[in-house]
Amino acid sequence: MKKVSADFVVAGHICLDVIPEISGLANGLGDLLVPGRLTAIGPALMSTGGAVSNTGLALHRLGFAVQLMGKVGDDLFGKAILDGLSKYSSALTEGMILTPGEISSYTVVISPPGVDRVFLHATGANDTFCAEDIQTDLLEGTKLFHFGYPPLMRRMFENNGKELVRLLSKIKALGATVSLDTAMPDPASAAGRADWRKILTDVLPFVDIFLPSYEEILFMLHPEIYQKMVREYAGKDLLSCADGSMLSSMAEELLGMGAAVVGFKLGEYGLYIRTSNDTERLSAMGACAPSCTVNWMNRELLVPCFQVEAIGTTGAGDCTIAGFLVGVMNRLTIENTMLGAVGVGACNVERADAVSGVRSWRDVLSRIHEGWPQSGQMIPLDGWRILDLQGLRLYEQNHE
Repeated sequence: MKKVSADFVVAGHICLDVIPEISGLANGLGDLLVPGRLTAIGPALMSTGGAVSNTGLALHRLGFAVQLMGKVGDDLFGKAILDGLSKYSSALTEGMILTPGEISSYTVVISPPGVDRVFLHATGANDTFCAEDIQTDLLEGTKLFHFGYPPLMRRMFENNGKELVRLLSKIKALGATVSLDTAMPDPASAAGRADWRKILTDVLPFVDIFLPSYEEILFMLHPEIYQKMVREYAGKDLLSCADGSMLSSMAEELLGMGAAVVGFKLGEYGLYIRTSNDTERLSAMGACAPSCTVNWMNRELLVPCFQVEAIGTTGAGDCTIAGFLVGVMNRLTIENTMLGAVGVGACNVERADAVSGVRSWRDVLSRIHEGWPQSGQMIPLDGWRILDLQGLRLYEQNHE
Protein backbone atom coordinates (compact mmCIF):
# COMPACT_ATOMS: atom_id res chain seq x y z
CA MET A 1 0.00 0.00 0.00
CA LYS A 2 1.38 3.40 -1.00
CA LYS A 3 1.36 6.53 1.13
CA VAL A 4 -1.95 8.31 0.66
CA SER A 5 -1.76 11.65 -1.13
CA ALA A 6 -5.52 12.26 -1.43
CA ASP A 7 -7.46 14.55 0.91
CA PHE A 8 -10.33 12.02 1.06
CA VAL A 9 -10.08 8.40 2.18
CA VAL A 10 -13.16 6.16 1.96
CA ALA A 11 -12.88 2.84 3.77
CA GLY A 12 -15.17 0.00 4.80
CA HIS A 13 -17.56 -2.27 2.91
CA ILE A 14 -17.13 -3.12 -0.76
CA CYS A 15 -18.61 -5.89 -2.89
CA LEU A 16 -19.31 -7.00 -6.45
CA ASP A 17 -22.92 -6.92 -7.63
CA VAL A 18 -23.79 -9.59 -10.18
CA ILE A 19 -27.12 -8.84 -11.87
CA PRO A 20 -28.23 -11.39 -14.49
CA GLU A 21 -30.77 -10.30 -17.08
CA ILE A 22 -33.97 -12.27 -16.49
CA SER A 23 -37.07 -12.06 -18.66
CA GLY A 24 -40.03 -14.07 -19.90
CA LEU A 25 -41.01 -15.68 -16.58
CA ALA A 26 -44.80 -15.88 -16.52
CA ASN A 27 -44.84 -17.01 -12.90
CA GLY A 28 -41.96 -14.90 -11.65
CA LEU A 29 -39.58 -16.64 -9.26
CA GLY A 30 -41.75 -19.74 -9.44
CA ASP A 31 -40.48 -20.32 -12.98
CA LEU A 32 -36.89 -19.50 -12.08
CA LEU A 33 -36.24 -21.63 -9.01
CA VAL A 34 -37.32 -25.09 -10.14
CA PRO A 35 -35.09 -27.94 -8.88
CA GLY A 36 -33.29 -29.73 -11.70
CA ARG A 37 -34.43 -27.30 -14.38
CA LEU A 38 -32.09 -25.30 -16.61
CA THR A 39 -33.52 -21.81 -17.06
CA ALA A 40 -32.10 -19.62 -19.82
CA ILE A 41 -31.16 -16.10 -18.73
CA GLY A 42 -29.37 -13.21 -20.41
CA PRO A 43 -25.99 -11.52 -19.86
CA ALA A 44 -25.02 -10.41 -16.38
CA LEU A 45 -24.20 -6.85 -15.43
CA MET A 46 -21.35 -6.68 -12.93
CA SER A 47 -20.60 -3.55 -10.95
CA THR A 48 -18.91 -2.63 -7.71
CA GLY A 49 -21.12 -1.77 -4.75
CA GLY A 50 -20.93 -0.80 -1.09
CA ALA A 51 -19.90 2.40 0.65
CA VAL A 52 -16.29 2.35 -0.58
CA SER A 53 -17.37 2.12 -4.20
CA ASN A 54 -20.46 4.33 -4.10
CA THR A 55 -19.22 7.22 -1.94
CA GLY A 56 -15.63 6.93 -3.16
CA LEU A 57 -16.49 6.94 -6.87
CA ALA A 58 -18.98 9.77 -6.34
CA LEU A 59 -16.18 11.88 -4.82
CA HIS A 60 -13.98 10.97 -7.80
CA ARG A 61 -16.68 11.95 -10.31
CA LEU A 62 -17.22 15.21 -8.42
CA GLY A 63 -13.59 15.97 -9.25
CA PHE A 64 -11.71 15.29 -6.01
CA ALA A 65 -8.71 13.09 -5.24
CA VAL A 66 -9.82 10.11 -3.15
CA GLN A 67 -8.21 6.93 -1.95
CA LEU A 68 -10.31 3.76 -1.54
CA MET A 69 -9.64 1.23 1.22
CA GLY A 70 -11.87 -1.81 0.88
CA LYS A 71 -10.81 -5.39 1.49
CA VAL A 72 -10.92 -8.09 -1.20
CA GLY A 73 -9.53 -11.57 -1.72
CA ASP A 74 -7.23 -12.77 -4.46
CA ASP A 75 -10.08 -14.49 -6.32
CA LEU A 76 -11.85 -13.71 -9.60
CA PHE A 77 -14.42 -11.49 -7.91
CA GLY A 78 -11.66 -9.55 -6.19
CA LYS A 79 -9.98 -9.02 -9.56
CA ALA A 80 -13.31 -7.87 -11.02
CA ILE A 81 -13.72 -5.35 -8.20
CA LEU A 82 -10.22 -3.94 -8.70
CA ASP A 83 -10.66 -3.85 -12.48
CA GLY A 84 -13.99 -2.07 -12.10
CA LEU A 85 -12.46 0.62 -9.91
CA SER A 86 -9.39 0.97 -12.14
CA LYS A 87 -11.61 1.86 -15.11
CA TYR A 88 -12.20 5.19 -13.36
CA SER A 89 -8.56 5.66 -12.31
CA SER A 90 -5.73 3.30 -11.46
CA ALA A 91 -4.89 5.56 -8.51
CA LEU A 92 -8.17 4.64 -6.82
CA THR A 93 -7.01 1.08 -6.11
CA GLU A 94 -3.62 1.92 -4.62
CA GLY A 95 -5.04 1.78 -1.09
CA MET A 96 -7.18 -1.33 -1.57
CA ILE A 97 -6.44 -4.22 0.78
CA LEU A 98 -5.75 -7.50 -1.05
CA THR A 99 -5.75 -10.56 1.21
CA PRO A 100 -4.64 -13.93 -0.22
CA GLY A 101 -6.88 -16.86 0.65
CA GLU A 102 -10.02 -14.87 1.42
CA ILE A 103 -13.11 -14.64 -0.75
CA SER A 104 -14.31 -11.28 -1.99
CA SER A 105 -17.78 -10.09 -1.08
CA TYR A 106 -20.44 -10.38 -3.77
CA THR A 107 -24.19 -10.07 -4.20
CA VAL A 108 -26.29 -11.90 -6.76
CA VAL A 109 -29.29 -9.69 -7.54
CA ILE A 110 -32.23 -11.71 -8.88
CA SER A 111 -34.64 -9.24 -10.41
CA PRO A 112 -37.28 -10.69 -12.78
CA PRO A 113 -39.68 -8.15 -14.30
CA GLY A 114 -42.58 -7.26 -12.01
CA VAL A 115 -41.12 -9.04 -8.98
CA ASP A 116 -39.37 -7.58 -5.92
CA ARG A 117 -35.64 -8.13 -6.11
CA VAL A 118 -33.98 -10.98 -4.21
CA PHE A 119 -30.43 -10.46 -2.92
CA LEU A 120 -28.05 -13.35 -2.29
CA HIS A 121 -25.10 -11.85 -0.42
CA ALA A 122 -21.72 -13.22 0.65
CA THR A 123 -19.98 -10.92 3.14
CA GLY A 124 -16.54 -12.33 2.33
CA ALA A 125 -13.45 -10.32 3.30
CA ASN A 126 -15.58 -7.52 4.75
CA ASP A 127 -16.11 -9.73 7.80
CA THR A 128 -12.39 -9.84 8.61
CA PHE A 129 -11.69 -6.12 8.07
CA CYS A 130 -9.87 -4.88 11.18
CA ALA A 131 -7.91 -1.88 12.44
CA GLU A 132 -4.59 -3.44 11.37
CA ASP A 133 -5.76 -3.54 7.76
CA ILE A 134 -5.30 0.23 7.61
CA GLN A 135 -1.71 1.39 8.00
CA THR A 136 -2.15 4.71 9.77
CA ASP A 137 1.45 5.76 9.10
CA LEU A 138 0.47 6.02 5.44
CA LEU A 139 -2.50 8.29 6.21
CA GLU A 140 -0.63 11.29 7.57
CA GLY A 141 -1.96 14.35 5.80
CA THR A 142 -5.39 12.83 5.11
CA LYS A 143 -8.00 15.49 5.82
CA LEU A 144 -11.23 13.50 5.83
CA PHE A 145 -11.68 9.79 6.55
CA HIS A 146 -15.08 8.25 5.80
CA PHE A 147 -16.01 4.75 6.96
CA GLY A 148 -19.10 2.98 5.69
CA TYR A 149 -21.41 0.08 6.55
CA PRO A 150 -20.03 -1.45 9.79
CA PRO A 151 -23.28 -3.47 10.26
CA LEU A 152 -22.21 -5.51 7.20
CA MET A 153 -18.70 -6.17 8.60
CA ARG A 154 -18.58 -8.73 11.42
CA ARG A 155 -15.37 -7.56 13.13
CA MET A 156 -16.76 -4.03 13.26
CA PHE A 157 -19.87 -4.88 15.30
CA GLU A 158 -18.95 -7.95 17.33
CA ASN A 159 -17.76 -7.50 20.94
CA ASN A 160 -19.82 -4.29 21.12
CA GLY A 161 -17.84 -2.66 18.34
CA LYS A 162 -14.44 -2.71 20.03
CA GLU A 163 -12.62 -3.07 16.71
CA LEU A 164 -14.51 -0.14 15.21
CA VAL A 165 -13.61 2.00 18.22
CA ARG A 166 -9.96 0.96 17.87
CA LEU A 167 -9.93 1.82 14.18
CA LEU A 168 -11.64 5.21 14.35
CA SER A 169 -9.76 6.33 17.46
CA LYS A 170 -6.48 5.68 15.58
CA ILE A 171 -7.67 7.78 12.64
CA LYS A 172 -8.96 10.56 14.85
CA ALA A 173 -5.60 10.73 16.60
CA LEU A 174 -4.01 11.63 13.24
CA GLY A 175 -6.00 14.88 13.16
CA ALA A 176 -8.34 13.88 10.33
CA THR A 177 -12.04 14.65 10.33
CA VAL A 178 -13.87 11.33 10.78
CA SER A 179 -17.19 10.53 9.09
CA LEU A 180 -19.32 7.41 9.60
CA ASP A 181 -22.21 5.90 7.66
CA THR A 182 -24.22 2.78 8.49
CA ALA A 183 -26.37 0.19 6.73
CA MET A 184 -29.60 -1.48 7.82
CA PRO A 185 -28.77 -4.78 9.53
CA ASP A 186 -31.01 -7.79 9.05
CA PRO A 187 -32.94 -7.93 12.37
CA ALA A 188 -32.61 -11.74 12.40
CA SER A 189 -28.82 -11.67 11.89
CA ALA A 190 -25.96 -11.29 14.35
CA ALA A 191 -25.69 -7.64 13.32
CA GLY A 192 -29.39 -7.16 13.99
CA ARG A 193 -29.01 -8.62 17.47
CA ALA A 194 -25.99 -6.44 18.32
CA ASP A 195 -26.37 -3.73 20.96
CA TRP A 196 -26.12 -0.74 18.63
CA ARG A 197 -26.85 1.79 21.36
CA LYS A 198 -23.81 0.51 23.25
CA ILE A 199 -21.70 0.45 20.07
CA LEU A 200 -22.63 4.02 19.13
CA THR A 201 -22.04 5.26 22.69
CA ASP A 202 -18.46 3.98 22.50
CA VAL A 203 -17.79 4.92 18.85
CA LEU A 204 -19.27 8.41 18.45
CA PRO A 205 -16.71 10.26 20.62
CA PHE A 206 -14.30 9.50 17.74
CA VAL A 207 -16.78 10.45 14.98
CA ASP A 208 -17.18 14.04 13.84
CA ILE A 209 -19.91 13.50 11.23
CA PHE A 210 -22.48 10.71 11.58
CA LEU A 211 -24.83 10.21 8.60
CA PRO A 212 -27.15 7.18 8.87
CA SER A 213 -30.55 6.89 7.24
CA TYR A 214 -33.70 7.51 9.27
CA GLU A 215 -34.73 3.84 9.26
CA GLU A 216 -31.24 2.65 10.23
CA ILE A 217 -30.92 4.91 13.24
CA LEU A 218 -34.48 4.25 14.40
CA PHE A 219 -33.69 0.53 14.42
CA MET A 220 -30.35 1.04 16.18
CA LEU A 221 -31.53 3.38 18.91
CA HIS A 222 -35.11 2.16 19.39
CA PRO A 223 -35.51 -1.35 17.96
CA GLU A 224 -38.77 -1.87 19.85
CA ILE A 225 -40.30 1.27 18.33
CA TYR A 226 -38.99 0.29 14.91
CA GLN A 227 -40.56 -3.18 15.12
CA LYS A 228 -43.84 -1.73 16.39
CA MET A 229 -43.98 0.72 13.48
CA VAL A 230 -43.19 -2.04 10.98
CA ARG A 231 -46.14 -4.02 12.33
CA GLU A 232 -48.52 -1.06 12.48
CA TYR A 233 -47.59 0.39 9.09
CA ALA A 234 -47.10 -2.88 7.22
CA GLY A 235 -46.18 -2.18 3.63
CA LYS A 236 -45.84 1.55 4.25
CA ASP A 237 -42.63 3.56 4.05
CA LEU A 238 -41.63 4.39 7.64
CA LEU A 239 -40.29 7.76 6.49
CA SER A 240 -43.84 8.84 5.76
CA CYS A 241 -44.54 8.43 9.49
CA ALA A 242 -41.59 10.59 10.63
CA ASP A 243 -41.84 14.13 11.95
CA GLY A 244 -39.55 16.88 13.17
CA SER A 245 -39.84 16.00 16.85
CA MET A 246 -38.77 12.39 16.21
CA LEU A 247 -35.74 13.55 14.20
CA SER A 248 -34.77 16.04 16.92
CA SER A 249 -35.06 13.47 19.70
CA MET A 250 -32.80 10.91 18.04
CA ALA A 251 -30.28 13.55 16.92
CA GLU A 252 -30.01 14.89 20.47
CA GLU A 253 -29.26 11.37 21.71
CA LEU A 254 -26.46 10.97 19.19
CA LEU A 255 -24.95 14.40 19.89
CA GLY A 256 -25.00 13.46 23.56
CA MET A 257 -22.94 10.38 22.72
CA GLY A 258 -20.17 12.57 21.31
CA ALA A 259 -20.69 13.31 17.61
CA ALA A 260 -20.28 16.90 16.42
CA VAL A 261 -22.62 16.75 13.42
CA VAL A 262 -25.50 14.30 13.02
CA GLY A 263 -27.50 13.88 9.81
CA PHE A 264 -30.30 11.59 8.68
CA LYS A 265 -30.80 10.70 5.03
CA LEU A 266 -34.53 11.03 4.38
CA GLY A 267 -34.85 9.66 0.85
CA GLU A 268 -37.38 11.67 -1.17
CA TYR A 269 -37.88 14.01 1.81
CA GLY A 270 -34.33 15.36 1.71
CA LEU A 271 -31.58 15.66 4.31
CA TYR A 272 -31.77 16.53 8.03
CA ILE A 273 -28.78 17.90 9.97
CA ARG A 274 -28.33 18.72 13.68
CA THR A 275 -25.08 20.12 15.09
CA SER A 276 -23.48 20.42 18.51
CA ASN A 277 -23.96 23.54 20.63
CA ASP A 278 -20.42 23.08 21.96
CA THR A 279 -17.90 25.35 20.23
CA GLU A 280 -14.98 23.26 21.44
CA ARG A 281 -16.48 20.06 20.00
CA LEU A 282 -16.95 21.68 16.59
CA SER A 283 -13.41 23.10 16.67
CA ALA A 284 -12.14 19.60 17.49
CA MET A 285 -13.52 18.19 14.23
CA GLY A 286 -9.99 17.97 12.89
CA ALA A 287 -8.59 19.05 9.56
CA CYS A 288 -12.02 19.99 8.15
CA ALA A 289 -13.44 21.80 11.17
CA PRO A 290 -15.74 24.67 10.10
CA SER A 291 -13.94 27.93 9.41
CA CYS A 292 -16.99 29.77 10.78
CA THR A 293 -17.98 27.90 13.92
CA VAL A 294 -20.89 30.26 14.58
CA ASN A 295 -22.55 29.26 11.33
CA TRP A 296 -22.39 25.56 12.23
CA MET A 297 -23.06 25.75 15.97
CA ASN A 298 -26.40 24.59 17.41
CA ARG A 299 -28.15 24.34 14.03
CA GLU A 300 -31.07 22.12 13.11
CA LEU A 301 -31.98 22.17 9.42
CA LEU A 302 -33.81 20.16 6.81
CA VAL A 303 -33.35 20.72 3.08
CA PRO A 304 -35.81 19.21 0.57
CA CYS A 305 -34.70 17.27 -2.49
CA PHE A 306 -34.40 18.82 -5.93
CA GLN A 307 -36.91 17.81 -8.59
CA VAL A 308 -35.70 15.13 -11.02
CA GLU A 309 -37.06 12.32 -13.13
CA ALA A 310 -35.95 9.40 -10.99
CA ILE A 311 -34.61 6.39 -12.89
CA GLY A 312 -33.03 4.52 -9.98
CA THR A 313 -32.16 5.11 -6.33
CA THR A 314 -29.18 2.77 -5.98
CA GLY A 315 -26.42 4.60 -4.11
CA ALA A 316 -28.43 7.81 -3.64
CA GLY A 317 -27.63 8.03 0.06
CA ASP A 318 -23.94 7.34 -0.51
CA CYS A 319 -23.78 10.06 -3.18
CA THR A 320 -25.59 12.51 -0.89
CA ILE A 321 -22.91 11.83 1.71
CA ALA A 322 -20.20 12.47 -0.89
CA GLY A 323 -21.71 15.90 -1.59
CA PHE A 324 -21.92 16.69 2.11
CA LEU A 325 -18.29 15.73 2.68
CA VAL A 326 -17.16 17.95 -0.21
CA GLY A 327 -18.96 20.88 1.42
CA VAL A 328 -17.26 20.13 4.73
CA MET A 329 -13.85 19.78 3.06
CA ASN A 330 -14.32 23.13 1.33
CA ARG A 331 -15.51 24.71 4.58
CA LEU A 332 -18.76 25.94 3.09
CA THR A 333 -21.61 27.23 5.23
CA ILE A 334 -23.90 24.56 6.62
CA GLU A 335 -26.69 25.75 4.32
CA ASN A 336 -24.59 25.46 1.15
CA THR A 337 -23.14 22.15 2.31
CA MET A 338 -26.63 20.68 2.66
CA LEU A 339 -27.80 22.06 -0.68
CA GLY A 340 -24.75 20.60 -2.40
CA ALA A 341 -25.36 17.24 -0.72
CA VAL A 342 -28.95 16.86 -1.92
CA GLY A 343 -27.90 18.18 -5.32
CA VAL A 344 -25.40 15.34 -5.74
CA GLY A 345 -27.99 12.83 -4.51
CA ALA A 346 -30.54 14.17 -7.01
CA CYS A 347 -28.08 13.82 -9.90
CA ASN A 348 -27.49 10.21 -8.85
CA VAL A 349 -31.12 9.12 -9.19
CA GLU A 350 -31.24 10.34 -12.80
CA ARG A 351 -29.37 7.15 -13.76
CA ALA A 352 -30.12 3.51 -12.93
CA ASP A 353 -26.71 2.67 -11.44
CA ALA A 354 -24.98 3.99 -8.34
CA VAL A 355 -22.69 6.74 -9.66
CA SER A 356 -22.90 7.50 -13.39
CA GLY A 357 -25.42 10.30 -12.83
CA VAL A 358 -22.98 12.23 -10.63
CA ARG A 359 -21.59 15.34 -12.34
CA SER A 360 -18.64 17.52 -11.44
CA TRP A 361 -18.97 19.62 -8.28
CA ARG A 362 -18.90 22.76 -10.38
CA ASP A 363 -21.78 21.48 -12.52
CA VAL A 364 -23.84 20.52 -9.46
CA LEU A 365 -23.43 23.98 -7.92
CA SER A 366 -24.24 25.68 -11.24
CA ARG A 367 -27.43 23.65 -11.57
CA ILE A 368 -28.49 24.59 -8.05
CA HIS A 369 -27.85 28.30 -8.44
CA GLU A 370 -29.45 28.48 -11.88
CA GLY A 371 -32.86 27.82 -10.33
CA TRP A 372 -33.14 24.05 -9.97
CA PRO A 373 -36.70 23.54 -8.58
CA GLN A 374 -37.03 21.89 -5.19
CA SER A 375 -39.48 19.16 -4.27
CA GLY A 376 -42.60 19.96 -2.27
CA GLN A 377 -42.55 16.63 -0.42
CA MET A 378 -42.07 17.25 3.29
CA ILE A 379 -42.49 15.53 6.62
CA PRO A 380 -44.39 17.43 9.38
CA LEU A 381 -42.20 20.15 10.93
CA ASP A 382 -44.38 21.88 13.49
CA GLY A 383 -42.84 25.12 14.74
CA TRP A 384 -40.04 25.21 12.15
CA ARG A 385 -39.44 28.29 10.03
CA ILE A 386 -38.67 28.60 6.34
CA LEU A 387 -35.16 29.84 5.66
CA ASP A 388 -34.78 31.45 2.22
CA LEU A 389 -31.29 31.32 0.72
CA GLN A 390 -31.30 33.27 -2.55
CA GLY A 391 -34.56 31.63 -3.60
CA LEU A 392 -33.63 28.20 -2.24
CA ARG A 393 -35.74 26.81 0.58
CA LEU A 394 -34.51 25.22 3.80
CA TYR A 395 -36.38 24.59 7.04
CA GLU A 396 -34.89 25.49 10.42
CA GLN A 397 -35.77 24.81 14.04
CA ASN A 398 -34.84 27.89 16.03
CA HIS A 399 -32.57 27.16 19.02
CA GLU A 400 -31.63 30.74 19.93
